[in-house]
Amino acid sequence: MIRTGGAKRQNSDGAVAVEVSKRLLRLWPWLAAITSGLLGAAALPPLDQTWLIWIALVPLCSTILFSGENIRRCWLRDVLLGYVAGLTFFWSCFFWMTTVTTLGWFILQFYLALYFAVWGWFCGLMRPRLRKIVARDKWSEMLARAKPEPLPASSPWLSSGHNFFLALCLTAAWVALEWTRGWLMSGFGWNGLGIALHGTWPLIQIAEFTGVAGVTFLVVFCNAILTTTARRIWEETRSRAMRPHFDLTLTLVGLVAVFVLGVSAVQTRPVSRPLHVALVQANVPRAEKFDIRYKQTIFDKFARLSKIAISSTSNVDLLVWPESAMPAPVLEDQETFDFVSQIASSNQVDLLLGTIEEGRDQVYNAALLVSPENEPQLYRKVHLVPFGEFVPFRRSFPLFAKIVGDQVPEDFDGGTDFTVFQLSNNHGKVAPLICFEDTIGELTRQFVLRGADFFANVTNDGWFLRSAGSRQHLANAVFRCVENRRPMVRAANTGVTCFVNEFGRITQILRDDQGSIFEEGTLIGDVNIAAEPRLTFYAQHGEIFAKICAAFALVILLIRLVTSFRGAR
Repeated sequence: MIRTGGAKRQNSDGAVAVEVSKRLLRLWPWLAAITSGLLGAAALPPLDQTWLIWIALVPLCSTILFSGENIRRCWLRDVLLGYVAGLTFFWSCFFWMTTVTTLGWFILQFYLALYFAVWGWFCGLMRPRLRKIVARDKWSEMLARAKPEPLPASSPWLSSGHNFFLALCLTAAWVALEWTRGWLMSGFGWNGLGIALHGTWPLIQIAEFTGVAGVTFLVVFCNAILTTTARRIWEETRSRAMRPHFDLTLTLVGLVAVFVLGVSAVQTRPVSRPLHVALVQANVPRAEKFDIRYKQTIFDKFARLSKIAISSTSNVDLLVWPESAMPAPVLEDQETFDFVSQIASSNQVDLLLGTIEEGRDQVYNAALLVSPENEPQLYRKVHLVPFGEFVPFRRSFPLFAKIVGDQVPEDFDGGTDFTVFQLSNNHGKVAPLICFEDTIGELTRQFVLRGADFFANVTNDGWFLRSAGSRQHLANAVFRCVENRRPMVRAANTGVTCFVNEFGRITQILRDDQGSIFEEGTLIGDVNIAAEPRLTFYAQHGEIFAKICAAFALVILLIRLVTSFRGAR
């Protein structure tokens, strides 16, 4: 009786273990997708665990490529796996949006995750189909017919050529989708996977030719090769037949080559001249920034900080205040214009600041350069931030307006000219980038084509309080310097105020005694302007690399769809 009861108990425990194993097998693909999303987000600010980006896509790629081929409607499973990974990634890395609108943060990611979903579908479409080994002589054919068992399958994962080509296709598709995300529906291209390398300066120098798309290509290709290599090693271990891994070898050689070329690029510095710049970070609370009752308080703060900045050094050529520095439109409000002009004339310095320009029927987010002797120069922001500066389909789709609430009561109008400011005394030409404009490569290069020697970004990241939003903004912005080989100065209301050189390296950053980047203060430094500025390949041709990837991925997609259709017939 005891033995019988023990046997029943053992059988029961075994059944539970089997059931648990089955459930884990059903769950692991979804856990893998979530893991990929979390790894990708952890590689970006604020965690900045850059090394994780080299393995971030491996779990998602593995679960799509190595499982599910026999599941009914496996394409839907692949789409959903990509969508889950996308939701996890964007919800995690864009959590700072909750400081402005929680509902908007929650809903926006359902759109952004679609790009991961499309890539998941493409990845499943590229899943190799096992082929039967074909008998090559009559004797082998007779033996094959005599045995009811199927012939062994030849594994494509043992081929370096197959794995290399697969990685190339998957990477091109990813780059194409990130590029599309940057312009479709006005675009929101923040936090492509290549952005995680913003601090790894030797590997990002290829952006001079490819834009940030080339850095993303490097990251995704390495992820794909790691995935196929892991599968190949597993199969070779089972068969005890090891072969040279030319795909992995070429990938490592390419990675080293990019690193060496990056180091070499930084060693080559053109002849330049310094421009002395002072930056002001006022840290005006967002509740007071546009309130006319605080006008004098804001005047006093900017006057005090500007005096500190200019008196701390001699011969300041340019003083930069942040976006929407004054609570009233500078050109329309006489008191404000007089205050700004007095700062410029009394200190004999060019003053660049953000302002609002109000016309009879139009309102612009603008940048203004006030000089001691010349007429003011005005730039109207070209690229507006959706749900930040305007609400898409405000009247035809009122739900969007309800999502942002009173944060965007009215829409700004967009400018049409890429105005480059000419500094006094031929000190150089500056491209005034407002807010998120320094995260858009195609827009930034337009200023360079019009003669800009350096970039000045005026921004108000105070909307995001002390979250990771301002640090992610900077991480995306540094690539504009590499792409165009132009330095950048950034004056923010609450951070990050800093200097970035033409290689994307942050040379100076404003911090208080406790190391915080969010407090008020001033930062003084030099911008090195090239004596003979040149146009980089990227400045001349823009996102040509991303477009080539998109064309290649589209051709592969069409071929694969036609092949699958014929196979189904």
